[in-house]
Amino acid sequence: MRPLAIFGGTFDPIHIGHLTVAWEAAELLDAKVRLMPANVPPHRSSPQASPAERVAMLRAALAGQSRLVLDARELERDGPSYTIDTLRELRAEQGGRPLVLLLGADAFAGLPGWNRWRELFEFAHIGVLSRPGVDALHPAELAEEAAARRVDDVAALRAEPCGKLIELAVTPLEVSATRIRELLAAGRDPRYLLPAGLFDDQALLRPYRR
Repeated sequence: MRPLAIFGGTFDPIHIGHLTVAWEAAELLDAKVRLMPANVPPHRSSPQASPAERVAMLRAALAGQSRLVLDARELERDGPSYTIDTLRELRAEQGGRPLVLLLGADAFAGLPGWNRWRELFEFAHIGVLSRPGVDALHPAELAEEAAARRVDDVAALRAEPCGKLIELAVTPLEVSATRIRELLAAGRDPRYLLPAGLFDDQALLRPYRR
């Protein structure tokens, strides 16, 4: 069964770095990827743009293709956007379909700080978006958990609904949402750092203009 992948973040704003790695992961997994903007991110400051503004930007960014899709469910929940709650919901909806939680290498290294992090494997596989040739250092408890779950072939993810870990070699672009917000606040035009659709309507980037 083809898996469903989940890629979360604040997307404040959505930029080409997000889209590039999500698209590559979709191709490697032969899966659709749901981009899930967080309402109240537990590990970082609140987004500058409102939920409605970020949804509008995501819709503009994702127009014209069907492999990357928007899932705004976390914006409809009150309180912190804990990934474990989202995965529970998706598992109830998707039955035995394989789910793959996509995490950047830095986010994965910090996984022991997440709410009920070991339970994530009970609901999904984890795909670590890694830079080719770069080995990350992991806390001992994470390295131990990962060692027993690691697989090298994406076909192994289709055989079971959850519980495995795979590294997906993608092409990470060093694009910073913080820097983009700074450029927009200064009246600059970060045209090739953002998807073209965000420039079609001037109102989309208004949350960051001064």
